[in-house]
Amino acid sequence: MSDEGVRIRLAAGDVGEGEGRVVEGGGRTVAVFRVGGRYYAVENTCPHRGGPLGEGDLEGLVVSCPWHAWRWDVTTGANVNNPAVRVACYPVTVGNDEIVVRVG
Repeated sequence: MSDEGVRIRLAAGDVGEGEGRVVEGGGRTVAVFRVGGRYYAVENTCPHRGGPLGEGDLEGLVVSCPWHAWRWDVTTGANVNNPAVRVACYPVTVGNDEIVVRVG
């Protein structure tokens, strides 16, 4: 493995505007969101009870965990009610109609 870690790739068209998608790679599960034409990636697992954030409702830049409605800012990974609690964020690049998420 290189110093840049694992890269998860998916087609840009796989994530619609205002939607999330769950992807896996390098032993990790990541939620990828598209808001305002930009892509964001966070750890898919909510630290509260393990809910899948990529399956939650997205309102602007905030995703709600579908299990217990804990809310997360997809740009920072911070919990909306307690910013000291966070999920991991991953860098995203887009080129040639492909989204690349770098994890690890």
